[in-house]
Amino acid sequence: MCAQTPPNTDLRQGRCLDPGVIGHIAGAHPQWLTERGDCPACVQQAILQTRLMHGVAAMHSCIQQVWPIDAHAAFGALPTPLRLHADPRFSGKGITIAHIDAGFYPHPDLVKPVNRIRAWAETTGSRVQVLRFAPDAIPEWPGWNRHEHWQWHGLMTSAAAYGNGFLSYGLYCGLASSAELVLVQTWDKRGRITNATLTRALRWIRKKRKELNIRIVSISVAGDPIEPLRGNPVDRAVKELVDDGVTVIAASGNKCERNLVPPATAAEAITVGGLDDRNVFDREQHEVWHSSYDSTVEGLWKPEVVAPSLWVVAPVLPGSPVAVEARELFARRALGDESANARIAEMKMVTPHYQHVEGTSFAAPIIASVVACMLEANASLTPDDIRHGLMAAAYKVAGASDERQGAGAVDGGQAVAIAMNMRGGR
Repeated sequence: MCAQTPPNTDLRQGRCLDPGVIGHIAGAHPQWLTERGDCPACVQQAILQTRLMHGVAAMHSCIQQVWPIDAHAAFGALPTPLRLHADPRFSGKGITIAHIDAGFYPHPDLVKPVNRIRAWAETTGSRVQVLRFAPDAIPEWPGWNRHEHWQWHGLMTSAAAYGNGFLSYGLYCGLASSAELVLVQTWDKRGRITNATLTRALRWIRKKRKELNIRIVSISVAGDPIEPLRGNPVDRAVKELVDDGVTVIAASGNKCERNLVPPATAAEAITVGGLDDRNVFDREQHEVWHSSYDSTVEGLWKPEVVAPSLWVVAPVLPGSPVAVEARELFARRALGDESANARIAEMKMVTPHYQHVEGTSFAAPIIASVVACMLEANASLTPDDIRHGLMAAAYKVAGASDERQGAGAVDGGQAVAIAMNMRGGR
C-alpha cells in the first residue's frame, strides 16, 4: 500500500483484527500478509476498515489491542486518521488544495514516491513568483534548503494534513494523503506576514483556481489587526473565492481570548479553533484548546468548528538541528542508553523523523483534509454544503461554551458519510 518494505520486526499485530476485515484488506492489497509482519499503513487502514464494517466501538477495541503500533516510537501518539475516525476509502484523490503559510519544504511525505506539489508561489512582492512541477519532478524553489524556522511551520502544517507518512511507512499520514498541492508562501523579506501578502495570495489563487483545479484554500497564518474591520481586503478576497465555489479554511489563532484577525474574521471562511483530545478516544476527556474566538461584523460567531491542535504528529525539518539531534538521540536509545529518553520527551519526538506539535495552524489544514475527502466522495458539494456538512458531523465538547467551539469537534468519517448522502454523492 505504501510501496515500502518495513522491517518484519516492526509489526506482527494484524492477527488481532477481525477475519472479515483482514480478508477485505488482503483482497484489495495482496502484499498485505499478516504472517510476515504488517506495514503500519496497512494496519491503520485495517483498523479504519473495522470502523466501517463493525462500528466505532470495535475500532477502539482493536486499537487497544495493537497500540502503540510502532514499538520504537517514543510516544504512542495517535495518527490523525485514527483520531478523526477517517473513512479509509477516501484520501483526497483528484482534489487540489492551495495551502497558505510562511514557507515550505519539499518533504518526502509530499514528494515521494510521486510528487504531489503541483505549484509553488511566493506572494511577498508586488509580482508573484511561481514555479510548477510535474509528478516525476523533484521540486525546488528559491530558499527551499535554507532550514529556516518559517519553512518549518509550513512544512509541518502541510505534511500533517496532506502528507502520506512516507518516512513512517505510512503510519503518520494525513487524511488527504493523495491530494495535490499548491503551496503559497507569504513570509516577506522583513520577516512578516501582512494583510497585503495574504490578499495578494488569495487573489492569485482566485486567478489561477480553474487552471490549477483548486477546490480548497487552507490558511495557517494570520494577517494584521485592522480597523475598521468591515470590508477589509483580506476578508473581501476570501468572499470572492467562496463566491467562485472555493472552500476557504482559516485558523482562529492561539490567544484564548476574543481576538480574531483576518482571515479568521471573514464571514465566508470556515474558521477552525483548537481541540485537545488528550491523545485518547474518550470524548468525555476532550477539552477545547486555548484558541481565539469572536463574532464577525455580521454577527456570526467564530470558530464554526474545532479540530485537533495538540498531539498532532508532523515531520521535523530534514537537515535542521532538531533533525540531527533527534537522529543521534534515537540511535543512543536503540543501543540501550536510557539517558536519551528525557531529551526525546522534552523535544516531543515521536520517531527520529516526527514530533508532536500544537496550534490552530494544524487544526485548519486538518479540516481542509477532511473537506478534500468530502469532495472526493461528492464533487458536487458547494462551500455552503461543506460548511453545513462539517457542522453536522461535529460533536459538542463538554464544559466548553458554544462561542469557543462553534458546532464542536469534527468527526472526519461522519463528515464524509454526510457528504455522500448529499446530492450527487457516491
